[in-house]
Amino acid sequence: MRILRDRPQLVAMHREWSRKGRGTVALVPTMGNLHEGHMTLIRHARARAQRVVVSIFVNPLQFDRAEDLERYPRTLEEDARLATDAAVDALFCPSNEDMYPDDGVPPVRVVVPVLSEILEGDYRPGHFDGVATVVTKLFNLVRPDLALFGEKDFQQFKLIERMVQGLDIPTRVEAVPTVRERDGLACSSRNQQLSEEARAVAPELKRVLDEVAMVCRTATMFDADRIPEVEGRACDRLREAGFDPEYLSIRRAEDLMEPQTGVPLAEQDLVVLSAAWLDDVRLIDNVRTRTD
Repeated sequence: MRILRDRPQLVAMHREWSRKGRGTVALVPTMGNLHEGHMTLIRHARARAQRVVVSIFVNPLQFDRAEDLERYPRTLEEDARLATDAAVDALFCPSNEDMYPDDGVPPVRVVVPVLSEILEGDYRPGHFDGVATVVTKLFNLVRPDLALFGEKDFQQFKLIERMVQGLDIPTRVEAVPTVRERDGLACSSRNQQLSEEARAVAPELKRVLDEVAMVCRTATMFDADRIPEVEGRACDRLREAGFDPEYLSIRRAEDLMEPQTGVPLAEQDLVVLSAAWLDDVRLIDNVRTRTD
């Protein structure tokens, strides 16, 4: 495996691959601190493409709190070992200066209206503009045929999917189901920031989401006017468990808009999404109401 730290090295790799036969290239964009969720994405990429590139870049544009950016774990040496063991062809880990040479301020930002403003976007203004901008840059630099993302960041995937469609980017994007710990907690680099006590409580987020999803699956005569009531009760459950929920929302899986009125929830393809603080760690998760 080769480690690429700047654009010239990436260009040189493209030239070499062109001479040898490029094949299908898959990209797994990450911010590093690789865990089993990332490794699952890499294994999917390895099975789907002749060449696999993993990017590691802690993107400052998508952090709304300076302290969150500062404490984000950087573990490049261990990440490189894991990537090598997973038969990754190239690890692209550019610096901030290489990605944003204009004093860290991109002269152009990519904005995906509506999807960037609701749910996560409502609580983290500008976050998704940073995501869309860096992913567009990575697509242009790596030129992948395929890019894989985890369903844990469901809204992020839907936003990237719409961005690719809207800008006619010739990269196919695919979502891989959320990878979880044995107790149900979604794998995340933030989990290691939890105290022992908070880690024991954290799986309750998934259990509450499962309960709401079950209500939706069985609501054959469910009135859409009752949705805020169900969401509110779920947030109360989270507070009782020790969380400070920002939102818990039932949305259409297709576009993250509110469920269709006049149609039983059990007949709709929905997703229940939540973001909640536990101590000083922000956890996000989601559960689909359809399992087929």
